[in-house]
Amino acid sequence: MLNLRDLTPEDGPVVLPMAEAFYHSDAVDHPVNPAVLERSFRAAACPDEPLLRGLLIQWDGEAAGYLYITQCYSAEVGGRCVLLDEVYLKPEFRGRGIGTQILAWLERSYPAARRFRLEVTQANRGAARLYRSAGYEFLHYEQMVLDKIK
Repeated sequence: MLNLRDLTPEDGPVVLPMAEAFYHSDAVDHPVNPAVLERSFRAAACPDEPLLRGLLIQWDGEAAGYLYITQCYSAEVGGRCVLLDEVYLKPEFRGRGIGTQILAWLERSYPAARRFRLEVTQANRGAARLYRSAGYEFLHYEQMVLDKIK
């Protein structure tokens, strides 16, 4: 059975190896410094950080993955946008319908949202299939970034 709970700082030894696996998978197109992963985990596990919410995904009481959510206002849809910034399931938990349940939970948990957004790489075909089956569509924009991280 699926359970999602907010991260705590004590979850680091469980979540950080999963974040490392996520960033070495076909879900990501570029490497990320481990110090950034740790900083992001600390923010996601901090209840005082208003911009990032981290959740531990549990299946039958076992840590199955993690989820990072952030929100912003989207002028394009005239309301709140919920960004599923990272979602990771350990390989042994994939194909059980957990992803579908997570996406349904997301919509129930953020009823004021006018848009749900996520990113998917072309190589991550299984995830793209899941998102399409849940009603997500590709929105073709080129992204530009100016990273100021060290």
